Amino acid sequence: MVRKATLAVAASVGIGVLPVAADTIEIHNTMSTGGSEEAALQKFQELIEEKLGDDFEVNIYLNSQLGSEAEVLELLNIGQTQMALTGGAFMGQYAPEYNAVSVPFVLPSWGAVEHYIMETESGKKMQEIAREKGNLVYLGPQKRAFRHMTANKPINTPDDLEGLPMRMPQIPLWIDVWEELGIQAVVIPSSDIYLAMRTGQVEAHENSLASPYTRQMWEVQDYIIETSHLSFPWHWVASAPWWDGLTDEQRTAISEAAEEARQHGTQVENEKDEFYREALIEKGMEFIQVDQAPFREKAAPAIERAMADMADTVQADIEASIEAASE
Repeated sequence: MVRKATLAVAASVGIGVLPVAADTIEIHNTMSTGGSEEAALQKFQELIEEKLGDDFEVNIYLNSQLGSEAEVLELLNIGQTQMALTGGAFMGQYAPEYNAVSVPFVLPSWGAVEHYIMETESGKKMQEIAREKGNLVYLGPQKRAFRHMTANKPINTPDDLEGLPMRMPQIPLWIDVWEELGIQAVVIPSSDIYLAMRTGQVEAHENSLASPYTRQMWEVQDYIIETSHLSFPWHWVASAPWWDGLTDEQRTAISEAAEEARQHGTQVENEKDEFYREALIEKGMEFIQVDQAPFREKAAPAIERAMADMADTVQADIEASIEAASE
């Protein structure tokens, strides 16, 4: 937090911020310790020490130590920090016309998500715009487990959602899609989810399996409905002003380390997701597998609204990504 305070003081008195030492790579993430995010960053740290130990020291900052996601994006933009494992806010901020990754019920598997970002014209355009507008060098996505529903009653079809009070984050796109499905959206902070369920303010929520596990939701919810409606990945990015000052050898080594680290983080995320599943079953929660097609069909008007302003290449690239992932 010292660095954050220094930035605030510098801004308030109108002076420049002292640059970070050239041999330091600061890398940031908003999550706390113990997750796949930390595992990936530690792997990156080990790999850089092996590849470029004489050139760089990697300092890991978790739990928003350097600021919020938006604040760190600004630090990257102006070259005052070097790297981040960041969420998807920059895609909506810089390239919303290509941001199909953030639309629920569109990309049904991690393979499709990864292919869309890394292999399609739309994904590559999104990366280009992020560099042009945000000074971000894109190095690759890292999996966050797919999101599902929890509920205090069985959900088998979209009809079972009608009028269901469901906790939603303050993301208008997501709210629109779920309200199209029939739920009554209730926006409350994540810290209040358990209490809201215990008091009956809400009867359902959506998130990855880490949420019901860490919040001990088996005490207030009975069912997990495997909607698999969204994977909202992490993204490895670097500051372009810093990146452009590196040698070709350094850029290659850092790119290779980030690639191996993101794959390691994805593997750890898969392992943790399976652990949560088994633990929740042991705690008595019942998993319900649903056919996603009727949910996607009912949500279609909201999905079409979300896609209406997107670039012409997006729909074809979504279809190509789904096909590539199924091969």
